[in-house]
Amino acid sequence: MSRPILECQGISKRFGGFTALDTVAVEVAEGERLGLIGPNGSGKTTLINCISGALPCDGGRILFQGEDVTRIAGYRRTRLGIARSFQIPKPFRSMSVLENVAIPLEYAGRGGGDVADEAREILRTMGMDGLADSNAGSLTQIELRKLELARAMAARPALLISDEAMAGLSGNEVDEILDILMRVNAGGVAIIMIEHIMRAVMRFSERVVVLDAGRKIAEGAPEAIQSNPDVERAYLGE
Repeated sequence: MSRPILECQGISKRFGGFTALDTVAVEVAEGERLGLIGPNGSGKTTLINCISGALPCDGGRILFQGEDVTRIAGYRRTRLGIARSFQIPKPFRSMSVLENVAIPLEYAGRGGGDVADEAREILRTMGMDGLADSNAGSLTQIELRKLELARAMAARPALLISDEAMAGLSGNEVDEILDILMRVNAGGVAIIMIEHIMRAVMRFSERVVVLDAGRKIAEGAPEAIQSNPDVERAYLGE
């Protein structure tokens, strides 16, 4: 594995007496495609919230490109190159698709006359250039998911966290999102994919990390994870 772009070193998070993460260690290499899976309540969302800065860690350290970002605010992590999409898209529905991408570009400090051109370039990557002038409130479910990814890519991230971008989509639509993420990754962006659609995770990921009850229980190539007895027990029980 090439040098890590992200290092989560013994991350712990508690909510009162409940331990959501128990000294979880995860690394992501530059340009890697990592799948993060686990049953509901396993700690996946808590971990990515800690990585993105939405939640503070109670223990451990997070390094990004060698810099300790554990106590850095989320917006600063975004500007350093960590971006995420959300499972439930919440665009500015009264604005155009293009404006929805241009706003985070402006926020990221990319002002000036090139914002519209850069927004259109991102939309082309998503296959949405023909919808640039459409109202965001008129988009279909898959178009909303693509717009959510486009808004995350407006940060020009080195690491993209894709949080269930395929939930509720049809088989063909899942393949469309997979193709988009593959294109993004081919451009050099490392991606953490959080998904419950196992065929998508196994097709996309070079390596898979499995959480259960706040602990990392398995890590390895997709083929090894699929036959791992600890993973089977986590999903199916004894």
